[in-house]
Amino acid sequence: MVRGRMAAVMCGAVLLGLALLLALTLNCSRAKDVVAVARPPVRFFSSKVPVVDLFQGQQDQAERLREGADVCVLVYYAPWCAHSISAREQVQQVALRMAVEVQFIAVNCWWNQGKCRKQKNFFQYPVIHLFYRRFGPIEYKGPLVAEYLESFIRRVSTPLTYLPTRTALNTFLSHHEGVVGFFEFNSSPQPPGYITFLTSALHALRRDSQGAVRFGVVTNREVAEGISVREDESVYLHRRFNTSLVFSRAERNFTAEEICNWVYENRERVIHWIQPMGAKSYSLEAELHKGPALLTFLPHNPLTASHHLLSEVVDIALRYHSCCVSEPQLEGGVSAPHSGCCQSLLLPSWRSANANRNTSVCDLCVNRFALGSTSSPAPLRSHCSAMELEAVLDSYLRNAVVPAPPTCTNVHNAYSPFSHYSACCRTLPADVRTPAWAEPHCPPVMDSVSGLHCRTNKTLRFYLLDSHLSWPLAERLGALSNRSTDTFTTIVNLRDETHYVLENARKDSLERFILNFSAPYSPLHRHLVGHRELHPPQSLIQEVTTGSFMDTVMDPERDVLLFYYTRWCGFCTVLNHVLLQLARLFQGNSALTVARVNVGLNDLPWEFMVDHLPSFLFFPKHRKQMSVKFPDSAPVTVPNLLRFILRHTGHAPSDQGAGPKSLLEAELRALQGEVLSLQQARERLSQQLAALWRENRRLALHARALTSHNAELHSQNAELQAQSGRLETLYREKSRQLADAVNRLQELTNASEELLTENSLLKVLLTMLKDRERENEGEREEGERKKGMEEAS
Repeated sequence: MVRGRMAAVMCGAVLLGLALLLALTLNCSRAKDVVAVARPPVRFFSSKVPVVDLFQGQQDQAERLREGADVCVLVYYAPWCAHSISAREQVQQVALRMAVEVQFIAVNCWWNQGKCRKQKNFFQYPVIHLFYRRFGPIEYKGPLVAEYLESFIRRVSTPLTYLPTRTALNTFLSHHEGVVGFFEFNSSPQPPGYITFLTSALHALRRDSQGAVRFGVVTNREVAEGISVREDESVYLHRRFNTSLVFSRAERNFTAEEICNWVYENRERVIHWIQPMGAKSYSLEAELHKGPALLTFLPHNPLTASHHLLSEVVDIALRYHSCCVSEPQLEGGVSAPHSGCCQSLLLPSWRSANANRNTSVCDLCVNRFALGSTSSPAPLRSHCSAMELEAVLDSYLRNAVVPAPPTCTNVHNAYSPFSHYSACCRTLPADVRTPAWAEPHCPPVMDSVSGLHCRTNKTLRFYLLDSHLSWPLAERLGALSNRSTDTFTTIVNLRDETHYVLENARKDSLERFILNFSAPYSPLHRHLVGHRELHPPQSLIQEVTTGSFMDTVMDPERDVLLFYYTRWCGFCTVLNHVLLQLARLFQGNSALTVARVNVGLNDLPWEFMVDHLPSFLFFPKHRKQMSVKFPDSAPVTVPNLLRFILRHTGHAPSDQGAGPKSLLEAELRALQGEVLSLQQARERLSQQLAALWRENRRLALHARALTSHNAELHSQNAELQAQSGRLETLYREKSRQLADAVNRLQELTNASEELLTENSLLKVLLTMLKDRERENEGEREEGERKKGMEEAS
């Protein structure tokens, strides 16, 4: 029994295995029938450029080539990717210029049989990695333009700038956000911290592909003393407004990551370069949420000299942030790090005689230092709150008598929670652009942007954009598309949903532009973006744009029903036929205008905007300020809209007997006239229809006669076709007989020619026979004559 069961189990297992094998075989055979084999990869880059194209995804070969080069550019691409195709030409241009210095390698990371596809997981293409000797990868995240890519490669190739003289050092610090390392190359060929400093520069390039922070190296002690650096292997961070810093090895580890983090934590950013990638980017939006922004579009080439507008904007930005604030000094005359906070506050109780025209302001600076210690500063906290600043202001006002002229004071109280604070109170005129005076330790500033960063709550952030890459954004903000210089300047305040456009970007006009924006009551006018393409005139519905809005909607002689819509609004599209029917009802009425505005393409003043779409607003004539919105709860139908218009329409109070009733009567009379004209048109149409019926009847009879005539013609045509067939047959027969006769004639001709030839021969023979007979007869006669003579003899 047991053996029988084991045999049955084994047989079942064998049968199951055979069934599975058969199913797999069928599936595999079916897959081979429906799945196409991938095409073998081909070379992506041109063979004429110095780029090693590993189009089969040989990642191991790419690693070997990379290890043998000092600087290597590794491009991972997908042959089908449009971005890879567009970047190919840019990479080839850079490779042709830098092939002697840099190794260029391209790897097809999409080929499914290559090692790159198996080892790398990229979510987009192309991906460009740079390697400086054994450091890397440094991913390039800038625009895929040859000039930007070459500039970044050159910065990676030379991450440190050698500064041999004080002139070179001053030039370097005045043009860049500079980090300077001091290393003496006397004791050894290479100081221990030099490689760490070099690696920190590469870390900075990895963090910021634009390379805003530049790293320089000084090897001469006399040059280093120009920035008050005397200790070997020191790292100095230059700052224009706050105190410059020296990396403290006592507080941080001297590593490349720590140096890079320290630099980016304490750096000062005055000008921000923004390079939005693609048509949609969140990089600019994130910056605009930080506050008002001055956007300057200019043509930029990182390999050539900077644009003249760039130097002007940088100069204005530096003066704008130069607040001229004194800072505590440490032992040896070195400035201490700025650990306080400053803020301008309106005085709650100080009122001058001309308070209606002037404003009293105190600038408070709380410096959080335990000044009792002279060895090192001990900051209490890194930030101070508004409550603390107000407490300082109250303490200052209680202990100081504020006279009419401006006053400044410094307070150091050991019993106060604030170790040291300073306050400067002054009176500003209504026009903040022309302050009457400045702090005693700062030079007087008259109608200038110098220090405006600390004198206004409308703090501006300065941004630069390449017009070659971001000009569609400039056009959307109001730039002219036919501008030859490709420069454009605007201030965008995202919180207030406003932006202002500078017409002429010169240095003096740019300063006035910033000052006017910073004024308490800015004289700048909000720029409204409108659709420049004018729609063709419409007889029923008038299309309104930003430029024609005030003239059309605010016309005091006409009532206006305005429809707010956009192209992406589906409900707005549904309501178009309702608006069209309503416009037809008021067609020819000179007192009412039915209009619409596309708010997606045209900016309107705030007081004329709506909170949702679609919306209807009615503007009565002579009282445009009393505009009425169609209720959201009511269905949007022609009767409801008509009732809404008649309820709120009206004329000026001076008009006698005018109002909704008169308008309704006028509309009724117009409708009665239209009905009468329709009746007359109906009678004319009936007469035309009768005439057309008679003409149709005549044409039907004529068509019937033509049909019978066509039948007769058809029968005659059939007979003619039959006769034509017989004639054609007879013609073919006669043609055949004629051909036979021609053949016989030809034969007879040939025979006659032969007979003539034979006749000629016979004549010759007869002539010869006759001549022979004559000769024979002569011979016979001669013989008979001889014979007779013989007989006679």
